[in-house]
Amino acid sequence: MNVVAMPLGNGTHAAPTVGTLIARRRISRAELALVPTPPGTSTHRPVPHVEVVEALVETLGFRHIGIHREEYAVSPDGMKLFGLMELETTFQGCRFAVGIRNSHDKSMRLALTVGYRVLVCENMAFHGDFQPLLAKHSKHFSLKSAMSVGADEMQRNFAPMVEAVSRWRESQLTDVKARLTIYRAFIEGELEAPRHLDRHVHELYFNPPHEEFRPRTMWSLSNAFTAAFKELDPIPQFKATARLGAFLNP
Repeated sequence: MNVVAMPLGNGTHAAPTVGTLIARRRISRAELALVPTPPGTSTHRPVPHVEVVEALVETLGFRHIGIHREEYAVSPDGMKLFGLMELETTFQGCRFAVGIRNSHDKSMRLALTVGYRVLVCENMAFHGDFQPLLAKHSKHFSLKSAMSVGADEMQRNFAPMVEAVSRWRESQLTDVKARLTIYRAFIEGELEAPRHLDRHVHELYFNPPHEEFRPRTMWSLSNAFTAAFKELDPIPQFKATARLGAFLNP
């Protein structure tokens, strides 16, 4: 699994959030409860958007996983839900996030995506490190059962991602290798990221503003890349960050 963790913190170097919801207007959970749900049919049973959210919160709560931050959006007709939850679950300065989608009009299935970096957009972009749930709203669909399975899949995949971060923290880099990696990324174009960011990544790695990233490790280099990517608009930033894991773990 190729992952890039988004560390917590403030300032220009550490990332304060791990999830991005791109929407024209965000609403609260209380406002979400006011969105009407159309009647079902013999084969399709729409699940109210707020019930999806509350079922997930309850299911995570049973597993002692709290919500750090949440935000939601719906399509203009109220038929589609787009949501993001950042979890209280942290490790080594990192946080997990969950993306949520739901629809009343069969345009998309109920889905969750989870990871260190999650993007949910009302233009249908929906990305994370892995997807633990994808379900149809059939006549016999059980929301609680689906959320329970999804939450179990999340927890099973937390450990491999935590181990990946630990390996990066322990992976020492020589200055020569770090410079070569930056050169390959931008000058040789192996990362498919804007070339003008090369100097910024170099500066952030060799002169980090935060003590945590002073060790010459793959973890520090990864963070230099992700911090530099903040100069980009949200979707290009996410795509560059998503490609980074595969680049640094060939």
